[in-house]
Amino acid sequence: MALRADLLNGHGDRVESAGSVTPPLTVRLGLDALKAIGEETRIRIVALLRHSELSVTDLTDILGQSQPRVSRHLKLLVDSGVVEKHREGTWSFFHLAHDGPIAAITSAILDELDTTDADLTADLDRFHIVRTQRSLSAGEYFAQIAPIWDRERSLHASEDTVERTITQLLDLEPYSRLLDMGTGTGRMLQLLGVGEGIERVVGLDSSHSMLSVARANLEHAGLAGAELRQGDVYSPPFPPGSFDLVVIHQVLHYLDDPARAVTEAAQLLQPGGRLLIVDFGSHNHEFLRESQAHRRLGFDDTQVHGWFEHAGLIALDGARLDPPDADRDGLTVALWLGRARHETTSRRPASPTEGEPR
Repeated sequence: MALRADLLNGHGDRVESAGSVTPPLTVRLGLDALKAIGEETRIRIVALLRHSELSVTDLTDILGQSQPRVSRHLKLLVDSGVVEKHREGTWSFFHLAHDGPIAAITSAILDELDTTDADLTADLDRFHIVRTQRSLSAGEYFAQIAPIWDRERSLHASEDTVERTITQLLDLEPYSRLLDMGTGTGRMLQLLGVGEGIERVVGLDSSHSMLSVARANLEHAGLAGAELRQGDVYSPPFPPGSFDLVVIHQVLHYLDDPARAVTEAAQLLQPGGRLLIVDFGSHNHEFLRESQAHRRLGFDDTQVHGWFEHAGLIALDGARLDPPDADRDGLTVALWLGRARHETTSRRPASPTEGEPR
């Protein structure tokens, strides 16, 4: 099986789009991967993970096997590099490795599987049942918190208008690796994570409950390859240069130190990669601070462009969307776009007081 020629350098090493180099596949590693996949339950697990990342509990419900047995199979798959694991609070979720020759081998095997196989179709039927249950639970949670957003939504441009402006800004250049910091319901992943050339789509959020909502929404939308991670925007769990597009959508106004979050996001960009911030312009709606946990009452261009410069980003043309009612004191939605410099830039950590005083 041949790897794509555009992902190989002159020494035969596989070169990932983020600039890292994966060592060539050795015979031992290849055999370990094939042995891991080459067992009935494990190949069924691998086939299921192609549709969505799953927890041990999900897999025990789908496969009808004990948790210790499923956990043993998962450990072998993780140790072989076929599957990757990440923690979300006290939970662990598993997904197929998305890069490198082992991922290519796994994908090639799955491509050849008979989709009408009785075991695989039965697994997929149970997977859809588990997904429906997950979606119902997420919907109940979201129904509880959604009403508090109604008053805020009435003050700014419609979501359709905002999303249309986002896609118009970002569609000017292609991107392949997307990170949504503070992903919430996963809406930005649904909006931006599909299309030709997309290789990796990741959502980061500190809330397990919101990640459950996002997971259900992404599954319902059929975005099977998306990854969700629980983590802190001040310390995102990814190496520098992992993405060519990072989005921070309606997150900064909840933070004590938005400047630091911008600096951390900039560190994750490849040279030439872009950071999009969507948030409110400066306003005086104190009720958002009192009732909806907003820490900041919006931002102005000078603040955000100052954070860009501090983080080694070049400010690009953005957009501003006025409130729907000109006679009412509403909220302006601002879109700020920055680009990582192509040369290496020394970036110091942002100080807690940088930008607007608290």
